[in-house]
Amino acid sequence: MIPIKVTQPSYSRPVVTILLIVANTLIFLHEFSLDDYSLNRFMALYSLRPAHFHLANVFTSMFLHANWFHVLGNMLFLWVFGDNVEDILGHFKYLLFYLLCGFAAGMAQVLIDPSSRVPMVGASGAIAGVMGAYLVKFPRSKVVILTWFLFIFTFDLPAWLMLIYWFALQLFGGFGSITEASQGGTAFFAHVGGFVAGIVLVNLLGTRQRYWRRRDLSW
Repeated sequence: MIPIKVTQPSYSRPVVTILLIVANTLIFLHEFSLDDYSLNRFMALYSLRPAHFHLANVFTSMFLHANWFHVLGNMLFLWVFGDNVEDILGHFKYLLFYLLCGFAAGMAQVLIDPSSRVPMVGASGAIAGVMGAYLVKFPRSKVVILTWFLFIFTFDLPAWLMLIYWFALQLFGGFGSITEASQGGTAFFAHVGGFVAGIVLVNLLGTRQRYWRRRDLSW
């Protein structure tokens, strides 16, 4: 099941969301252009490895991806959910929010497996924060899901249902992978940490006044 859009309208241009998608895509294209030796060195320098922890790498690792499926999937989720969250926070707060969620996500995974030497890369922890914020602020929105069974079709799911289901998968996946954490794979606890951070931070940072006026009129 792939989310392709939401029914909640956005009332401002998602400038930061677009710039984040462009930045992630360009950096991945740079990775793709490297030979194996250069790519391994690039990843060693900028990925997050808990056993060789550097604070800067918590942030640089948010902009690295392992393959085309990884980057395209992350950018799709960011596009679907990011514009509404940027709309209510404003551009500057949204960028700060995104980076803080990514930081919380990376640190959650580091705390779970501090001895891991496996490189952690990807924007999914920060994007999980965006999804957590979406759950809090737009639970009544509908998410249009693309799926296939004999043929391709779409259907709508309440945002709260889709996002809670996604979070439950990350939580159970995280507990199921604890014994295999040092072997690589999905950083489930980064997703969990980012999602929880998004729920907390979207309330701490506060939303723009015009969002509250729209909310009062629509609810």
